[in-house]
Amino acid sequence: MGQEYTAKSFKSGNSVAIRVPAGLGVEPDREWLAEWVNGELHLKAKPPAKRKIDISGFAGKAPGIKLAPREDFEERPSTIAARKAEGLS
Repeated sequence: MGQEYTAKSFKSGNSVAIRVPAGLGVEPDREWLAEWVNGELHLKAKPPAKRKIDISGFAGKAPGIKLAPREDFEERPSTIAARKAEGLS
């Protein structure tokens, strides 16, 4: 294997933490998966999260396209009353 280092655990709030020596080349702000297997602590680098595309700015950009009505919530009573007052429903 490679170079061996010694690290000491310590209390940090309600957790126990272990400092990783810089010589191991672990970059900061990376997420890790920790697993306790037969008395050994196994750490695996978590794969980076897949980037998501924000499409919120595209709505209304294409002329002639009508958005489907939203059916995942009920209309407010004030909206229904205003529409009835205008004679649209």
